[in-house]
Amino acid sequence: MRLLLTGCSGFIGRALFAELTRRGHSIRCAVRQPTPGIENAFVVGDLSGVTRWSAAVAGCDVVIHLAAHVHKGKSAVDQDAFQRVNVDATRSLVSAAVSAGVGRFVFVSSAKVMGESSGARPFVEGDTPRPQDAYGRSKLAAEQALATFVGALEITIVRPPLVYGPGVRANFLSLLRLADSPWPLPLAAATARRSLVFVGNLVDALIACATVRHLVPATYFVSDGNDLSVAELVTQLRAANGVRARLWPIPAAAASALAALVGQRDVAQRLFAPLQIDASRIRRELGWTPPFVQRDALALTARSFRSTRAPAAS
Repeated sequence: MRLLLTGCSGFIGRALFAELTRRGHSIRCAVRQPTPGIENAFVVGDLSGVTRWSAAVAGCDVVIHLAAHVHKGKSAVDQDAFQRVNVDATRSLVSAAVSAGVGRFVFVSSAKVMGESSGARPFVEGDTPRPQDAYGRSKLAAEQALATFVGALEITIVRPPLVYGPGVRANFLSLLRLADSPWPLPLAAATARRSLVFVGNLVDALIACATVRHLVPATYFVSDGNDLSVAELVTQLRAANGVRARLWPIPAAAASALAALVGQRDVAQRLFAPLQIDASRIRRELGWTPPFVQRDALALTARSFRSTRAPAAS
């Protein structure tokens, strides 16, 4: 299989590139600028609606589109980047893929297109998306742009929840730092369950979407298959390094009110609101099962973080 991968230098992209290479696929990477360590790279420049993709997609069978703007600032520049990178560049890439005769296009979206809380039951793919932030709205807009190309090539959309693994950044890195601190934490009441996916499991699912025949267009949620509360997650991360959980309760309502006072309402929501997805469809239609056990993957992530952190000052 000849495959074009975007986002090769990112957290998920590096893991996906390594696994595709290990499995013997012919891979080329679309990069914004020359990047050390990435072979067979096609420099396409900044991503937008006028990015020239034709040389990168020529001769490819499949495109996996990972590249995205993920910074969640509120400036006009940041808002423009969501539209330009996440929506306009996706539309121009799929258009170039159609012109080049690419057979399948796998787009990595996000569970955030559904909103920030799943309520009484996990989200399923047929639920109405209600994104709550600019990133989620841009991912949904990109999905809608892809819908206009249905029939011109096979389109599969993957919506992962929170992704973790060695080298993770963003929200999960903050959680690792919190779990690795020596202090008792006021998280015993953070019992709402949230879905997550180990990067190795996500990579395996993306390769299945690219290689296993299935009815298209298709949209899939993907997860480890075991949802954890923040309290359970911190307990497991601390246990991986031989540390007791040491969690104490603060009522969710009180924590949310305090977070709102200091402008961190979204942080409280991530701690105390459920965000679950039902990933049974990809298992049923592609025969996919997560190859990595969640508890082992969390332990690996925690130990990797501890081994690479800067030593504490004496």
